[in-house]
Parts: sequence; structure tokens; C-alpha cells
Amino acid sequence: MAKHNQLGKTGEERAAEYLISKGYTIREVNWRSGKMELDIVASIDNMLVVVEVKTRKNSRFSLPEEAVTLHKINHIVRATEAYINIYDIHLDVRFDIISLIGEGDEFEIEHIEDAFLPPLNSR
Repeated sequence: MAKHNQLGKTGEERAAEYLISKGYTIREVNWRSGKMELDIVASIDNMLVVVEVKTRKNSRFSLPEEAVTLHKINHIVRATEAYINIYDIHLDVRFDIISLIGEGDEFEIEHIEDAFLPPLNSR
């Protein structure tokens, strides 16, 4: 596995551990359906929480969360719609970002709740 892929996988594992420590239930990690993907699908307080995880070794060039572009948001929203329809979910939905900076066992974690809303024209 390429180093950057391993860093991303480690970041997703740390993000899931962080969410569990905050009382979230993890429903899925790396959920996929066709070309659609969601990093983490969790729930808390009768809410479905879709979490985009961004991991970087450092913030020299940009913060991890800055990589969540409108194009990426549109993909996340479409994947979330599919997930909701496949599993017939009837919960409110929130979109979060977890940003991790570091490597190995040392990560600085920032959890951005309600990081974005679905665009009105996400198609």
C-alpha cells in the first residue's frame, strides 16, 4: 500500500476511535456502492452523521479540511442519498469533517460539526 494510502487509512481509524470516544455509534467505515464512497457513517442522538476524513502529515501547504471542495461535497451528498435509500433510513442528516494532522501515533484531531450543507443543485 502506498504511504499516502496508509496515512489515510490510519486517519480514518483514528477518526472512528475519536467518534466512539465521544459517544457515536459507527455504522460504516469506507462504505462503497459502485463509484460512491463515504469515509465514515455514524449516528448519535437519532441523527445520521456522515463524516469526511482528511489526513495530512503537516499543514505546510494547506489544512486538511480545505481539500473538501464543492465537487467533493456533491459526491458526498449523492453517496449519502444512496446510502439512505439503500438502508431506508429516516433520520436527520448532518455532514461533518474530521481533520487530522500528524503521523504514526501522534495526530492533532479537529472535528468540524455541520461542516457543510448539501448544495441546492447537487446533481
